[in-house]
Amino acid sequence: METFVEEVRSSWGALSSRVVAECAQHLRTLLAAPSSQAWLEALHREAPPRRELCRDGEHGFMLLAHTEQAGLYRPPHDHGRAWVIYGVQQGELEIRTYARVQSPGGAVELVQRDAVIVRAGEVHIYLPGDIHDTRCVSETALLFRFTERDLKDEDREGRMSRFDEPNWAWTVTKP
Repeated sequence: METFVEEVRSSWGALSSRVVAECAQHLRTLLAAPSSQAWLEALHREAPPRRELCRDGEHGFMLLAHTEQAGLYRPPHDHGRAWVIYGVQQGELEIRTYARVQSPGGAVELVQRDAVIVRAGEVHIYLPGDIHDTRCVSETALLFRFTERDLKDEDREGRMSRFDEPNWAWTVTKP
């Protein structure tokens, strides 16, 4: 874990292809850590729904762990100004992406763009404004979510969007 934090710090900078690619590679390396390491062994044993693993005081990036159960669904959302990398350590997660489209009548709708199954050892990157949902498709999954800033701040300041699906017409909801 300490190596991961130091490597991300050495790669850090303004949002760029290089920074995102290097952070994604650091996360892939962390996903491959032996489960015998105390911190990872504890995550598997305790299976917390959410645990903050690190928060960098200088740059603001965070790494969180989430243990999810089969079928857990997080409806479409974006992360405001933040970019995020999801990595699966154990299990599988389905992530679908969407485009936000405004109908001629002015209603906001989502059009599904694609769907991927993220398996153990894999990462997926979501840039500011990328809309996606997640669903745990294995019995359990341990995933890491690397965020370039605290998403609670983005949410509190109203920059994140969430979407609801009454009658299959997607609409923006506020937290």
